[in-house]
Order: sequence, then structure tokens, then C-alpha cells
Amino acid sequence: MSERQIHSVSMEIAGRTLTLETGRFAEQANGAVVVRYGDTMLLATAVASKEPRADADFFPLTVDYEEKMYAAGKIPGSFFKREGKPSEGAILTARLTDRPLRPLFPEGYRHEVQIIVTTFSIDMVNDPAPLSIIAASAALAISDIPFLGPVGAVQVGYFDGKLQINPTMPDMANSELDLVVAGTKDAVLMVEAGAKELPEEVMLEAVIQGHQVCKQICDLQNELVKLAGRPKKEFVPPPVDTSLEEAIRQWLGNRLYEAITDANKMVREERTEALKREVIAHFTADEPEEELEARTAAVAAAFENILYEEVRRMILERGERVDGRGPKDIRPISVEVGLIPRVHGSGLFTRGQTQVLTLATLGSPAEEQRLDDLGIETTKRYIHHYNFPPFSTGEIRRLGSPRRRDIGHGALAERSLLAVLPSKEEFPYTMRLVSETLSSNGSSSMAAVCGSSLALMDAGVPIKAPVAGIAMGLITGKDGRWRILTDIQGIEDHLGDMDFKVAGTAKGVTGLQMDIKTTGITYEIMREAFAQAREGRLYVLEKMNAVISEPRKDLSPYAPRIITLQINPDKIGALIGPGGKTIRSITESTGAQIDIEEDGRVYISTPDAAAAQQAVAMVEALTREIKVGDIFLGKVVRIMPFGAFVNLAPGKDGMVHVSELDVGRVENVEDVIKMGDEINVMVIGIEPGTGKVSLSRRALLTGETAEDRRAAGAGRGLRDGGGRGSSERGSGSDRGGGDRGGDRGPRSDDRPRPRRR
Repeated sequence: MSERQIHSVSMEIAGRTLTLETGRFAEQANGAVVVRYGDTMLLATAVASKEPRADADFFPLTVDYEEKMYAAGKIPGSFFKREGKPSEGAILTARLTDRPLRPLFPEGYRHEVQIIVTTFSIDMVNDPAPLSIIAASAALAISDIPFLGPVGAVQVGYFDGKLQINPTMPDMANSELDLVVAGTKDAVLMVEAGAKELPEEVMLEAVIQGHQVCKQICDLQNELVKLAGRPKKEFVPPPVDTSLEEAIRQWLGNRLYEAITDANKMVREERTEALKREVIAHFTADEPEEELEARTAAVAAAFENILYEEVRRMILERGERVDGRGPKDIRPISVEVGLIPRVHGSGLFTRGQTQVLTLATLGSPAEEQRLDDLGIETTKRYIHHYNFPPFSTGEIRRLGSPRRRDIGHGALAERSLLAVLPSKEEFPYTMRLVSETLSSNGSSSMAAVCGSSLALMDAGVPIKAPVAGIAMGLITGKDGRWRILTDIQGIEDHLGDMDFKVAGTAKGVTGLQMDIKTTGITYEIMREAFAQAREGRLYVLEKMNAVISEPRKDLSPYAPRIITLQINPDKIGALIGPGGKTIRSITESTGAQIDIEEDGRVYISTPDAAAAQQAVAMVEALTREIKVGDIFLGKVVRIMPFGAFVNLAPGKDGMVHVSELDVGRVENVEDVIKMGDEINVMVIGIEPGTGKVSLSRRALLTGETAEDRRAAGAGRGLRDGGGRGSSERGSGSDRGGGDRGGDRGPRSDDRPRPRRR
């Protein structure tokens, strides 16, 4: 067995070393590369099947991103203590890796390709997401799999008016931009971004600067290819029978144009499918039985090619779209809010035949989502879920777990609203939004953005500004011509060259996602797409603002009310109580949800106003800083021969000495009070060190104040506040309360002593 040959190349990016290495791991894969940046290390492997899939009319590429908890020194939180199904973060990273790679495989390539990216080490400084793209690209580049790469990827942040390449993960928390750009040496292939209302000019400049670094990363991968690359397997695209296409085109005449030019998607699809059946029947009529299946597939493929060319020709040559719109026209928009009873907020957004209903639910801070992944964030208070049921496209499909597409669309809509959400200090609620796609004909993710903005405002969430989204498309010609389309529908997305989604406020961009189906686009095209998207976004915002332009002043009556209190952090233990006993008792008696932060913030949430006030009173009483002179209405919880113990707050009692129970002499405690009585008492002493509280009922009956007590105590040389209620004094019944000023003398040893608490 020959000795392993390990090859590596390195470069500096943002003051840190990026290293690509191959030859150490996974030698049986077609290509395997380890990427290291700081102490973040990923392994990417690429494997292709030896034969093409005979039943595939698409490129069967699979990208998996494997989050390993050991990479961050964590043990999985599941019952089995091993990694299970991928987290949403892992799915999003897998999609991010897939998108710039997929367009770079040869047309007609049908071999199954699987890319697996495994996290070996995560240093919580260097984000693994762009590194996953680099690792996968490098593994493909050095392999024998046909691939038109390599691809570079970087993250771009924006701080104090300046762009920064690959900021650290902690720094990104303060960035106004989180953008990942991927591209080849020649063009940009993919952009994914969230921003805090940044102008289009800044977004474009971020893409341009990021792409310049991507080119350098491509050069680095090419260096590794020279050292360790395998010769690419020859791939010859299957021959296309152009004579068949030409014959079908001649037979169709103008019928295809007539079939596809209808604004109604269902009518258009029915006409197109009917025409396709006619074509297949006509061009397979004389085919022998043994060759019928192959001939049918060839005729169907030729028809699809003709459809593809016809739609694109209409747009490029005449600026005409299948539904009759011009390139910049937006489909009719309908906006409604408050449609669904009992929910906390709802917004229905309809654009053409795309319709999304978003519903908002508000909850307590305890309902934040806990994250068990490799990111810095451990919880999430704003959650957006996107659903795409089969009826939305008139199809039948088994319902099940969310697909990768659903998770990706939900994350895009979620990211697009983050910039306008109130802080936890302003609005301490957990917010969950669910976008139900009721009908889809393109751009449902941007409809979900609009529906989310409407639902939040309808729920009374104080967002900073409404957010709208628009999807742009691109049609390019072989002669260099190109045309950008606003508000693309399903057929234009399917047959077009770009899906460019932009969300934002009237002020600037908050979300961006761009996917290219060709080998890349120029900066000029991107610049025009940004400008056209802004026009479209402002038009949509105008339609939304005509219905609701700002959050409602009041929350839904069905939403919980959250009251925020600030207590001394030293009192948190007293509020929680031993084993959580105290806080449970408050929750059980009031029905309110109580959440406590480490800094002393207490959130009390319940839809019952009376219960909320009761809980507030109990928390305040329990965490109140008790001072001499404070007056309480307390409950008698224990009676002793020398006095009584009165509960001032959950877990906090004070003692009323027998001499402080009444104005006159008290022989027997139970002559004045009984167990369970509620009595008004004044704090007359707090023992230093132990915090034991001495109380007086007598002081309130006589009108004596704390100042009177202090003055009298000073005259007698007594400790401040340490009058007859102090737990240091005797408890015999001969020490009546009539003579307030006299010296009681020493206590004999045979008298009962007060029990300390």
C-alpha cells in the first residue's frame, strides 16, 4: 500500500489563515477536502455514481450538512444522546451549499452526486456556512466528477458605514448586514443576506467586494487541483434529435402560443397539457410497441424544449409575458387583516394567483425556542414557519415533515422581518408566525414576508416599519440580450435564469436571496435588478399601507398581557424559593406565567388582568426591600406564648412580640388574635446579619411612627428599631405593653425564650 500523499494550500483572509487540505481523510471518495479557518474545520466529500440514473430527467444532486455536537464540545440534548435528524440550521447550510454548485454541472449530466459536509470543529469565531461552500467546491474540483467550478464564498458585514469581509461570529451580532456571496472567477452565482434597512447601493457594493475575495479563493482551489486533482471523466451530452423538434414545431404552428398566453395558471396548464397529449399521440401513432415508451419520452422532451424556447422568445423579443403583463408589471394585489377570530393577529396577502395567510401568536418569554445546534444563539424569540400544502398548486401529495424548501422559505421570511422587530426590553413577547400558502403561482416566500408584516401589525406588535417583498426574474439570450422581470410567476421561475428576491421597508433592504441557473450574472444585471426590485417593493408597500400602515394600539384581547418588573438580583433566590416552591405557589394561585431573567427582570404574563395584578402584588411583596417603618397587612401563621408570627410575603415572616400586640397589657396572645387572622403591622426592627424582622401592631393602634420609635429608642440607648417587638427581648406575660418606656430588667433563665426563625 502506497504512502498517503497529503497536499495543502493556504491564504490569508481578514487576518486569518484559510487552509485547504486533501489526502489525509476519506480516500475512497471521488474527492475529499478539509477546510480550516481559525479552529473551524470541515470535511467535504463528493461521490458520483458510476452509471447515470436511467429514470432521471433532472440532475440528481444531494447535499447534506452534518452537524456534529462534538465539534463544539457539546453532547446532543436528545434522549439517545446522538445526533438525529438535521436541525433547521443544518438544512439551511445544506441549501446554501447546494445553490451555487448546482448550475455548474454539465447540461444533461444524470449521474447521482452526493456531497456530504461534516463539521469536525467549530470555534464559535469563524462561521462554517461559507466554508461549507468552499469545502464542497474544492472536493468537486479535485475529483474526477465533471464540474465547471471552482466556487468561492465569503461572508460580508457592515459596521459604522464600512464593509468587512468575514467578520467573527460574535462581531456579527452588531453588524447591520449579514451577507454570504458565492461565485466563480467570472460571475456571481448566489447571494443570501439579511440587513437592517440598508440602501441598494450598499448591498450591491457588498456583493462586489465579496466577489473579489471569492475570485482569490477560486485561485486557491485551482492551486490544490494542480497538486492533487484527478483527471475529469469525459462526459458527452446525449444527442438531441433536432429534426424531431423541428417537425413538432412545424406541426404546432401558432397553437402553442395560443395555449400558453392566458393569465389564469390553471387554464394555461390545462391547455398546454392537452396540446402536449395531442403532440405525443400524433408523433407516436406509427411507433412499434417495443419502441413506444422511448419514443413517447423523446417527443415529450422535445415539446418541453419548444415550450422553454417559446416563453423566453416572447419575453426577449416582444417583452410579452404569458399572462399579458409587461416586464415591470405586478399582478393585482389584495390585502386583508383581522380575518381570523381568536388568533392574536392575521394578514392575508394575495398577488395574482399566489395567496398566503399569515397568523401571529404572542407568548411569554418562557416560550422562546431553545436551539440545540452549533450556533452562538441558544434561544430564539421570533419564529416564522412556512407551510406549502399540496392543494396550493392543485396537486395531491402525502403530508409529512416540512421539506427543505419549506424551511428555506420560512427562514427567508423570518430574516426579512428581524430588522424591524422591537427589542425584548420594548416588547418582551415571544412571537411565532405561521404562513399558510393557500395558492401558489410564484413568489410565495415574498408573499409570506408581506403576510408576516400585516399579521404583526394586526397583532399590535410595535414593528418599526412595514416590510414587503418582491421576486425578480431574468431571461437571457444567446446573443447577449437580457431582460429583467418583476413579480415572476411559476412558469417564469421554472424557465428563467434567475430568482432574485428582495424584501425591505421604504427605507432600505432587509432580506435578499439570489439564485442563478446559468453560470453567473454581471454586476450590471444585478444593479438593474436592484433598481427594478425597489420600484416593485414600494408599489407593494403602497397597497399594504392603504389597509394598515402601522401597528394597532392595543393587543388582541386573547393575547397574554405581560407586565415587566425589575427586582434586585439578590432577591431572585427568595422569589424562586427552595426547589422552586415559592414561584410555583404564585403561579398556582394566580394562573400567571412568571419568567425571571438573571439581571432581575421579571415577566408576568396572563390574559387575566386581575390575576396579573395579584401576581404583581405577590412578587413585589416577596422581593420588596423591607425597611423599618414599612406597614404590611399580614396573615397570622403561628402563635407562641411570647407572641405571633405574621407572614408578610411568600417565604417571609416577622414576629409580633406579645408586648406589641395591643395598647394595653396582653396576658394571652389568643385573646387578641387567632391563627389565620389578617392584621396590620409595622416593621419596628430588622436584626443585622440574620435579617429577622420585628413587628408591632400596637404602633399602628397608637399612631406611633418609625421616627417616634427611633427617638424613644435613642433616649433609652436602645438599638435602632429594636423596641419591644425585637426578637431579642423576653416573652413572659408579666412584661405587658403598658409602660412603653421602662427598663424591663434582665430575663430570668427559667422564662421561655422566643424561637428564632
